[in-house]
Amino acid sequence: MVDNTRVQVSEARSRLLATATRIFYAEGLHSVGIDRIVAEAKVTRATLYRHFPSKDALVVAYLQGIDQAVRDQVGEALASGLPAVDILRAVARSIAESIGSAEFRGCAFLNAVAEYPDPEHPVHQAVLAHREWFLDTVTDLLGQVGQTPPEFAARHFVMLRDGAMASGCLTDPAGIRETFLQGVEGILQFRSNSASG
Repeated sequence: MVDNTRVQVSEARSRLLATATRIFYAEGLHSVGIDRIVAEAKVTRATLYRHFPSKDALVVAYLQGIDQAVRDQVGEALASGLPAVDILRAVARSIAESIGSAEFRGCAFLNAVAEYPDPEHPVHQAVLAHREWFLDTVTDLLGQVGQTPPEFAARHFVMLRDGAMASGCLTDPAGIRETFLQGVEGILQFRSNSASG
C-alpha cells in the first residue's frame, strides 16, 4: 500500500522546486519572492517551509537540481565508452546547445554567485561545489588526452565555457556557440598534437 501523505508531500516539493527553478532562472534569485513561488506552485507557505526552511534553502535546492542535471548529462557521456576526446566534445556540444535554446539566460551558477558574493553563504558554496566538480571532471578527461599536465587546459576549457555562457545571452548565440566549440577543439588538438610530438 502506498502512503498517500508521502506521495502528496513529494509532489508538493517537486512542484515547488520546478516552479522556483523556472522563475529563479528566468528572473533572478533576489527579485523573486516566496509569495510568488507559493502562489504559482499552488501550495501554502506552511508547505513550502516544511520542505525548505528558508528561501536560501530553496535556492540551494534549485542549484543542486541543476548541478544534478549537468552531472547526469556528463555521466551519460562518460558511460558511452567513447575516448576522452570525444566525451569532451560531447560535453562542449551540450553546452553550445544550451546557449542556443530560446530560454537561455546565462549560467545559473554564475548568475547565482553574482547575487550571493559572500563565499561563506550556502548559495555561494553550492556554486563552488558544482564548479569544483566540473573542473575536476574536465581535468580528469583532459589528462587522458596528451601527455602534459592537464590543469592549465582544464582551466582554459572552463574559462571558455564561462565566457560563452556569459556572452550567449548578450549577442547572437550562433557566433558564441561556434567560437566556443572552436576554442575547445583548439585545446583538444593542441593536447593531441603534444602527445604525438
